[in-house]
Amino acid sequence: MKILGTAAVIAGMLTSAALAEAVAPTAVKYDEGTVAMSLSGKAGDPVEGRDIVGNKKKGNCVACHQVTDLSDVPFHGEIGPALDGAGDRWNEAELRGIVANAKLMFEDTMMPAFYKTEGFIRPGKAYTGKAADETFGPVLTAQQIEDVVAYLKTLKE
Repeated sequence: MKILGTAAVIAGMLTSAALAEAVAPTAVKYDEGTVAMSLSGKAGDPVEGRDIVGNKKKGNCVACHQVTDLSDVPFHGEIGPALDGAGDRWNEAELRGIVANAKLMFEDTMMPAFYKTEGFIRPGKAYTGKAADETFGPVLTAQQIEDVVAYLKTLKE
């Protein structure tokens, strides 16, 4: 009986470890632009997400979007829709898909893909020779995407 209990605990730990592994940007499963499963295997932290949305060195979402909750952050943009009420307009899978790669849901959007590492058009190399090569990572990590989604879910009308 003790062996079965120990085996169950070990199996649970292995399952948790597997779930906690981040999904690579190239392995994200999109369904009509939505992403049903967590990219990090962990719940997002809305406090961290708030920081990412308003931080010009991280997500910098306020460069394009207005967010009333972030009135302490100056210079909100006006080219994207206001994020107030985002938690009512979109469900979690839609929010995750939009933040990871908005172009899959909104073809003509100017919003960058925050969780993408390939398929870019790199005209700078041809003109300046200084554009980044293909070895750079996504703008945000899998956990940061989850944190932003958790924060956006709190933005209700």
